[in-house]
Formats: sequence, C-alpha cells, structure tokens
Amino acid sequence: MPAVIIGATGGIGRALTLGLKEKGYRGPVHALSRSGDGDWPSDVVPGKIDILHEDSIAAAAEAVDAPDLVIIASGILSDGERLQPEKSWRHQSMAAFEKVFHVNTFGPGLVAKHFLPRMPREERTVFAALSARVGSISDNGFGGWHAYRASKAALNMLIRNYAIEQARKNESSICVGLHPGTVDTGLSKPFQTNVPDKKLFSPEQSAGYLLDVVDGLTAKDSGRLFDWQGKEIAP
Repeated sequence: MPAVIIGATGGIGRALTLGLKEKGYRGPVHALSRSGDGDWPSDVVPGKIDILHEDSIAAAAEAVDAPDLVIIASGILSDGERLQPEKSWRHQSMAAFEKVFHVNTFGPGLVAKHFLPRMPREERTVFAALSARVGSISDNGFGGWHAYRASKAALNMLIRNYAIEQARKNESSICVGLHPGTVDTGLSKPFQTNVPDKKLFSPEQSAGYLLDVVDGLTAKDSGRLFDWQGKEIAP
C-alpha cells in the first residue's frame, strides 16, 4: 500500500517522507508538494498538490491508489511582515484569518474530502494532520496567536468528525492530529528565542517521534490529538 505525505518539501514533511523509507515502509511513498519536485530516493514518488485549490487536491488523490497512510505536514504561522501571530485581539485582521484558516484548516479539510474515500475499508488506515498544542482550548493559559490557535482548534474538530464518519465505514480506520513539538524549521524560526535547546527538535528528530506514535496507534485513538511523545492533548 502506498503512503502519502502532503507538504513533503517542508522541513517536517521531507523528514517524514525519508523517515518512512528508513523505517522500511513496504510501499511507495508519494511526496506531494506545490512544486512537485525534490531530490528524492528512487522509491519516493514526487507529485504536485496545492491544498488551496480543490481541483489540485482531487487530481493528486486520483493519482494515488488506495493509500493506507496519509499525513498532512503543511501549515502556516507567520509570513514576514505580512502575517505575524497576534499578541492581542486588537491586532486581528480578516486577511490574517483568511490566510491562516485556508492553509491550516480548509486545505486539510478538502484533502480529507478527496483522500479518505481512496483509503482501504478493510484494514488499518491512518489519516493524520500536523496540529499544535496551542490549538487546545483547555490548555490555553496565555491567549494571543488568535488566528493560528483558532485554525488548529478547528482542525482538531474536523479530525474528530472524520474519525466518527470513517469508523462507520472501516472499524480499523484512525484519524488523528499530531503535535510535532517545536521543530527547527522556517515556521518556528522567528519564535525560537525562549525555547530550551533540548525542546527544539530537528526535523529528523520530530519525524522519528511522530512515526513511532503513528506505528502505535489503534482504532480507539481515532479522533484525538497526540503529541510527539504519544501523550494525548486535551481538546
């Protein structure tokens, strides 16, 4: 069975793709990204996808035959001066909400629409999306980062919805959110100042932890959010 990594040219996405092959994943790994290219081993299949355009998502899904693992590794937190996490409700803007929700929530939702029907119905399958601890409402003790927090909280709700729906079709299906920790990538680079060295992971470290978590998931875990240690994060 093939696996699919969406956002495969990003730091965590690339590490997940290569990590699957290093772990001896038995099928081809489809590395999907907006560019559709990359320096990959011969058993990695590059392909194009733009999660902001449904036609692109639908075409990418049609090109993959019955994947038993789909991981969405794309996301956005900031974009230079054009987009920064809000420190107060005073800094909110419609443009920021639209940009962040399109990438972090609506795009993954449409990926689910087109890829979940392609997944097998009679064996263990995993559909996962990178989420974030800051998307937990009960764990929010600091406030701020309104668009990003809200987009991840909404993503977590979608994951729960998909888990319920998929269980009706395949009792061995698993839909989860995954928190990768703070990873040394472009997404977190502007916000690493106060992160202790031991809490800042390389993409390879984080991907290794996440793939171990995925390996240990069972159907009873479906609909939940787990961190890189395999510990559940409360909604």
